[in-house]
Amino acid sequence: MAKKIMAKVKLQLPANQATPAPPVGPALGQHGVNIGEFCKQFNDKTKKDAGMIIPAIVTIYKDRSFSFITKTPPAAILIKKEVGLAKGSGEPNREKVGKITKKQLEKIAKIKMENLNAANIETAISMMAGAARSMGVTVQD
Repeated sequence: MAKKIMAKVKLQLPANQATPAPPVGPALGQHGVNIGEFCKQFNDKTKKDAGMIIPAIVTIYKDRSFSFITKTPPAAILIKKEVGLAKGSGEPNREKVGKITKKQLEKIAKIKMENLNAANIETAISMMAGAARSMGVTVQD
């Protein structure tokens, strides 16, 4: 018989740096999850992605056990890394903070493809271009 799900918690954590401190501790502790075990498993799973923010969806069961899946980093994080920005623009329609090429957008789209609802790579590239524009990054042909 399948386990009964008690809660689902969404977290965004730095890869290989999960600790029992907030936001992990309070989010999982209130459901009675072994926080140390989650941190150990998350850090083991995200070793190769050091330096990136990794979204995780933690499913907590009635018996206080858990399982989790990790997603690809958010598009904004990948775009900032690719362009070399510290942060996006506060006023993206007026203040431009960088430039990105179609080739760079294609690279990001390939990384994100598994978590997008895009039918093909061209659609994914267009989605990444929209994310870049909303951050104040100019898209070049």
